[in-house]
This record gives sequence, structure tokens and C-alpha cells, in this order.
Amino acid sequence: MSTPPVSTLCIIGVGLIGSSIARAALKYEAAESVTLFDASADVRKRAAALDIGTVCDDIAAAVKDADLVLLCVPVGAMEAVMKAAAAHLKSGAILSDVGSVKTSVFETVSHHVPEHVHFIPGHPIAGTEKSGPEAGFASLFRDRWCILTPPEGADEAALATLSDFWTVIGSTVEVMTPERHDRVLAITSHLPHLIAFNIVGTAADLESVTEGEVVKFSAGGFRDFTRIAASDPVMWRDVFLNNKTAVLEMLGRFNEDLAALQRAIRWGEGDQLHAFFERTRGIRQSIIDAGQDTDKTNFGRD
Repeated sequence: MSTPPVSTLCIIGVGLIGSSIARAALKYEAAESVTLFDASADVRKRAAALDIGTVCDDIAAAVKDADLVLLCVPVGAMEAVMKAAAAHLKSGAILSDVGSVKTSVFETVSHHVPEHVHFIPGHPIAGTEKSGPEAGFASLFRDRWCILTPPEGADEAALATLSDFWTVIGSTVEVMTPERHDRVLAITSHLPHLIAFNIVGTAADLESVTEGEVVKFSAGGFRDFTRIAASDPVMWRDVFLNNKTAVLEMLGRFNEDLAALQRAIRWGEGDQLHAFFERTRGIRQSIIDAGQDTDKTNFGRD
């Protein structure tokens, strides 16, 4: 049996992602032991009942012996968490996170990281619309991407250890700059969520359609939007506020393309619509071919 890449793993924030990492680290032997901390006493109590690590009542006790500390809290809370943990991190520890925004996380957190700690931001491209410690599961990161955005001059050994950790729990690791990450995720994740929130909100506000009719006659497409729109509101509020430049850039491009579709519909330009829909259909097939989704009917739902 190979040696786990991490001796002691500490997870700050025991929601869907944090609890899934804890489960995965133990199941796939990516860490010898796991400590957990959450600012909510209720979440700590619920996490303790799950037997996914040693739950600590204060952040100092959770991080003091950890070789790897993962910040699994909303982006807007990371600076405050780092301030509370900084003085208690041991020399040589690796600090990372799971936030969906990387530039702002590095700018706000790095100022508080001690010189003897290796800070390498990260983002596992995995999740569901569920939240809370009970929502986690060990296989969440299997066959998924994890993006790491090491700062210039990052310690190579620390980067290798962090990469090994994510690989052991099932992810394929990609390294890129924070700026590149934020632009890519703005179009592949952030904008789709914004659109879903907006469509569901618009449907609920339509005076000519009752809420009962929206629920009763929901077609497959609208149901999928509601799944995305059910995501953690705190997390997504922080994502949009902290990646506003990239999101607004992509939203501008989206609005331009939407206006072109409006014109095609208005003027009956069927060939243009057909060509556009054929191209976008091909993107769906590419995602399936890359193993990022299933080709089963109705997404494999019963």
C-alpha cells in the first residue's frame, strides 16, 4: 500500500465540497487523518455524527498539526478565515482552497499567509446543487478536473504534493494562471448559473403565468434550470461579486449573441437559426466524448 500524499488534512468549512473531500481522503487513502472545523456549531454537530474526521471546536486546534489546509468556505469568507488561522499554521504546511474564483482569493488571502506556509489556490470542478455536510459523497471528484493556480515562484514540492492529493481522490489536475481560470469559469460555470437564476426568477414573476402553472408544466429544459438555480445562494453571491470583471465581459458577449438570435427569429431567418443550433449541438457531443457527462436519455434519470 502506497503512502498517502498527506499525513494530516484539515478542512475549514464542512459543506458539500468540504465533507466530500473528507470522505474521499479517507476512502481513497489520500490522508492518514482528517480534522474539520466550521464556524457554525450546528454544522460541527452534524459533521461529528457523520464520522468523516475529527471535528474541532476552534480553528486553531483544527489547523495546528495539518500538513494540508483546505479552505472550503464561500469566497467572501476566505480572508476572515485566513486571518483567524494564520498564526496557528505549522511551518511547511500547504494552504489551498476550493473557491470558484482565483484572482480575488489570491489577492485577499495571500497578504495573511505566513512566509513559512505554501499557498497554492485551487478549484475542483465538481459539485451539485445540494449543500451541507450530509450532501457530501466520496466519489464527487472522480474523473473530474481540478485546477491549481500556483503563484510565481511556488514551491515545486508543495505543488507536487497538492497535485498528488487531488489525483488520489480521482481528479485530473490542470495548472493555469488565476486570470485564465477566472475567464474560463466565467463562461463555463458562472454565466450559466446567472442565466439559470434569471430565467427561474423571470418565470416566477410573470404576471400572465401563475406559479402553479410554472411548476405543473415545467418542461425538461426549465427543470434543469431550476436545478442549477437551487445552488447555494451565499456561494454564488460571492462568486459574482469577486469575479465581476470576467462575468460582465462574458455577459456582454452573451447579450450580443442573444440579440443576433432575436433578429433571426424576428425576420424569419430559419437557415441562420438551424446553423447555429447545429453548431451548439456539436458542443454537447464533445462534452460527452470527453467523458464530462453521460449520453443516456434524460441525463440518466429514471
